Amino acid sequence: MTVYTNDADFDEFSAAREQFEKLIGKLRSEPTRTLEHGDVESLIAREGNEVLRRLMQGYLDQRADAEEPLEQVTGKDGHERRHCRARSRDLLTVFGEVIVRRFGYSGMRLGSVFPLDEALNLPPDKYSLGLRRKVGLEVAKGSFDEAVMAIEEGTGAQVPKRQTEQLSRAISVDFDEFYACQPMEAGTGLLVMSVDGKGVVMRHQDLREGTRKAAEKSKRKLKTRLSRGEKRNRKRMATVASVYEVDPYPRTAEQIMGLDEAETIRPKVRNKRVWASLRQSPAEVIEELFAEAERRDPRHERTWLVLVDGQETQLGEVESAIARHRSDTVVIQDFVHALEYLWKAAYCFHADGTEEAEAWVQAHALALLQGKVSDVAAGMRRSATRQGLSQEAREPVDKCADYLLKNKARFDYATALANGWPIATGIIEGACRHLVKDRMDLTGARWSLDGAEAVLRLRALRTSGDFEDYIAFHRHQERQRNYVAVPQNDELKLAA
Repeated sequence: MTVYTNDADFDEFSAAREQFEKLIGKLRSEPTRTLEHGDVESLIAREGNEVLRRLMQGYLDQRADAEEPLEQVTGKDGHERRHCRARSRDLLTVFGEVIVRRFGYSGMRLGSVFPLDEALNLPPDKYSLGLRRKVGLEVAKGSFDEAVMAIEEGTGAQVPKRQTEQLSRAISVDFDEFYACQPMEAGTGLLVMSVDGKGVVMRHQDLREGTRKAAEKSKRKLKTRLSRGEKRNRKRMATVASVYEVDPYPRTAEQIMGLDEAETIRPKVRNKRVWASLRQSPAEVIEELFAEAERRDPRHERTWLVLVDGQETQLGEVESAIARHRSDTVVIQDFVHALEYLWKAAYCFHADGTEEAEAWVQAHALALLQGKVSDVAAGMRRSATRQGLSQEAREPVDKCADYLLKNKARFDYATALANGWPIATGIIEGACRHLVKDRMDLTGARWSLDGAEAVLRLRALRTSGDFEDYIAFHRHQERQRNYVAVPQNDELKLAA
């Protein structure tokens, strides 16, 4: 690597020009003129990246040459530093490694302060903010190993796997604050919320207390693998949340069941945000979900809907949040879950995979969509009685009927369809699969809590379309953390 001197006649960008001319010379050379375009692409990418690295080095040298020594510098701790000397540090950028020359100021038993570091907003470690962005983006896409390879292939830098994991945690620290202070333009249409859960296999020490104790009590039959029934108590539940806006979309029960093929244009979902957390409890995530709704509709001028799958603990937390935030929030239970109960009941009367079973489900689902919940439950019970089914044989029928009646208030699909409300939890199901399962549920993976939470946050930012805005926010926060003085106790008292 070239080391530059502080010569008054030195052109900081001469090394970049030299490399650029070298590249042009190669492109004009006789051997290169016969290459295929793919080989030329590789040549330009390789040599061109060195041009960019030297340009970055030249810029930093330019800033260093313009820096004038000061008599004293006050650090963020409020103490003056008068001893000045030239220092240098390495900085690994997306173009490769460069050297930052600058003046450092120190004092007795005081750490050094570097004004140029603050002006450039350099991080405490050697990884540049541009490289951190690249790490965050690649970690949000796939595994750590894939991120390491993508960075090595797509940049002039190499970041080891351990450092990639550490950087992903550091990059994601401003996630909550970012969303808490984001301005939101007034929207229109329905405001739809949904919540679900997905288990992640964790390291033993990062399981929730109850799960960890249960795991400690369990005994393994085999040394090299888990036997049937032994895979319980290995997971920590990630709570997944989504909020989005969509215009009302009135439909009929016949359209839902495919009996009416009239073409309709489904409105597009807008401003969708999805996220997941292993660290927070379901109650905390649901509270955050409703806080997001409050941020989007502080005057409660729009219809709020919550789509659920019927899990009892989750329902209890949702109802508590509704009582705290907005009592007229409408809760709708997922129609697809109800269909699953109907299919299981259908096999009590008809063979699996037959057209008769399908017709039975279609008729009962149509009635359910028309608001005839009690009739559907009573009808299937009467059919089981008339056919003389035993208690064991009719169990799925009774279970389905109990399920429908227990959740009757949330099965008002007739009103939902007439008002154009969604009745399925497809978006949250997709979020569970994409945010959690596709990345976290890898064979043999055992996650730490901090590592898993960081990955979930980065994936959520990318999926929600907020990644670039977050990176800009994170850069600002990094400056505040690293360089802005923290008020001392006396200053805080005066401010109060």
